[in-house]
Amino acid sequence: MSAIILDVLPIFILILIGWVIVRSGLMASNVGEALSEFVFKIAVPLLLFRTIAEADFHGASPFRLWIVYFSGVAITWATGHIAATRLFGRDERIGVLAGVSSAFANNIFIGLPLVERTVGDEGLVALSILLAVHLPVMMVAGTVLMEHAERKIAGKSDRSMVLVLRQIAVNLVRNPLVIGLAAGMAMHLSGLTMPVTLETVVKQIAGIAGPAALISLGMALEKYGISGNLGIASVTSSLKLLLLPGCVWATSHLLGLSPEWTAAIVLTSSVPTGVNAWLIANRFGVGHSIAASTITVTTALGAITVSLWAYFLGA
Repeated sequence: MSAIILDVLPIFILILIGWVIVRSGLMASNVGEALSEFVFKIAVPLLLFRTIAEADFHGASPFRLWIVYFSGVAITWATGHIAATRLFGRDERIGVLAGVSSAFANNIFIGLPLVERTVGDEGLVALSILLAVHLPVMMVAGTVLMEHAERKIAGKSDRSMVLVLRQIAVNLVRNPLVIGLAAGMAMHLSGLTMPVTLETVVKQIAGIAGPAALISLGMALEKYGISGNLGIASVTSSLKLLLLPGCVWATSHLLGLSPEWTAAIVLTSSVPTGVNAWLIANRFGVGHSIAASTITVTTALGAITVSLWAYFLGA
């Protein structure tokens, strides 16, 4: 257990360092925003590109991995939605935000460095395969369900699904993560290799993706905090840290994923809630406090729960 803590604790110490930097006034929060932009648009795409380009898939199909992970997401999302609407009596929009907050893991900023550190290259391959569809699936689901909830409350008919999907597709085509994954797959399928100098540059930039992501996340936490709705936030946080990874672990064994792939997707499902929950709340102007409180609570408790999951998995 002590060895696992030594692997997991640095992840959360880097987040804490980012938070202290802003909290102490050493740097302004907009520095963290700029660092986050660098991570999202350059460092992580290059890490994904390099991982996929050099990956050995051993003939494994990605579909079982996707089924395993999104089965857990569906169960957790539905549970969060039901808890908010039935247990706490909130409307459908809050139900959607509770579902998103319960099931949207921070796979980019925490999952990638965690899996790289605890599972290694084989785990990064599994996570890269997941990331190829994770953002599109989650953003489509969140947007469509939220629009449906808003129009249901307002008594309006739903907007054309074609228009919704077209808008999301345009955004995804421009998404740096999608571009990095696609470029890596093209390199992998072509059998080409990078020149040594270019490979060195890509490797060095990709190498700082994890630490930079964690520090930038910590710097961003200052604007979230805990702002009411602690009852719902406690439930969504418990679902995120316990139910989602539990469901993913169970389904992994039912469908016979390899130990490395199982460890990778269970660990990334166990990380704190991603900032995308806040982005969806911000876009639709509802549920800010639930999303913010869940992000803060899961990040605060994440070092403990992630360590326990890593111990359970023998990672």
